[in-house]
Amino acid sequence: MYLFAQPAATATTGSLLIVGLSSLAGLIEHHRQRRVRFAEGLTFGVLGAAGAAGGSVLSGLVPGPVLLTTFAALLLVVAWTMLRKRPETTGTRRRGWVAVAAAATGVGLLTGFFGVGGGFAIVPALVLVLGFGMREAVATSLLVIVINSVVSLATRAIHGLPGLDWGLIVPFALSAALGSILGGRLAERLPADRLRVGFAILLLAIATLLLVENVPRLV
Repeated sequence: MYLFAQPAATATTGSLLIVGLSSLAGLIEHHRQRRVRFAEGLTFGVLGAAGAAGGSVLSGLVPGPVLLTTFAALLLVVAWTMLRKRPETTGTRRRGWVAVAAAATGVGLLTGFFGVGGGFAIVPALVLVLGFGMREAVATSLLVIVINSVVSLATRAIHGLPGLDWGLIVPFALSAALGSILGGRLAERLPADRLRVGFAILLLAIATLLLVENVPRLV
């Protein structure tokens, strides 16, 4: 939206393609490092499919500034959660299946609604609900992102996809896939605590930018 002046509907649909492909590339790299928990990831992704479909439908009904302001508020909440909790020590007790299903559906809803991979919500959910360590959560979140992205895109296709700029999406997706592979290798060398704090700081920076840009439009 900011670099290529795309409307919100086009940008959110294109981003689903990009994050889906880049997450698939990153998933392969993390699988080589034996960090992906496929059984839990598939279960989480399938449970979130209904939420992803519903979020995709709702997304088309909300104006762009409202969508982005809500997204920014959500990022602030997630960042605060990640800074407040220490995943390696507090994320050790797995919750019941009701909590797992609720978290998966909520994450799917966010993926479909905002057109993002949902890693900002999937990683904390896997840590705090399923008791994953930070590295396992990051790796397995890529599997969930791929599933949610496919479901969200399929739902949007049923209702009609906006005009997509394939000349932009294809190189963007290929570059993002390369970045995902390199990021997976870098994650192996960084302490989990640094990953957690760095992740939270990134979310805070994005949320601040979105609020500065979109709150005046709401007013």
